[in-house]
Amino acid sequence: MKNTIATLIAGLFATAAFAQAPAPAATTTTAATPTTVAAPTKLDAKAEAKAEVKEAKADAKHAKKEAKAEVKEAKADTKADVKAAKADAKADVKEAKLDAKATKEEAKAEVKEAKADAKHEKKAAHAAAHKDATVAAK
Repeated sequence: MKNTIATLIAGLFATAAFAQAPAPAATTTTAATPTTVAAPTKLDAKAEAKAEVKEAKADAKHAKKEAKAEVKEAKADTKADVKAAKADAKADVKEAKLDAKATKEEAKAEVKEAKADAKHEKKAAHAAAHKDATVAAK
């Protein structure tokens, strides 16, 4: 886009040099003078056009450099965000595993307690049955 604009501006200056009003052709000396004046104007126009093209190229190069820097920064930000999200997910998984382990241990303890209670009740029932059998036998 900038190259196109620079080309259009250069073309404008180039055509401006040729679009000057023609000098009166009264004498040969007068005709020689406008040619001398027109040549430096044409050269000035070319020089200005070249300078503008050079400036436009420099601006384009600078804009390209800025765009690359922005892309690089965006990539770094995205990478950092992904890394942070990954770390959060990892921490969540670790916490879930610890919760599951704690729940498993609690369940194990409850089962162990229930087994102990059942064993104690069985012993009590067996002792009571044995006592009943002993008392009945007397």
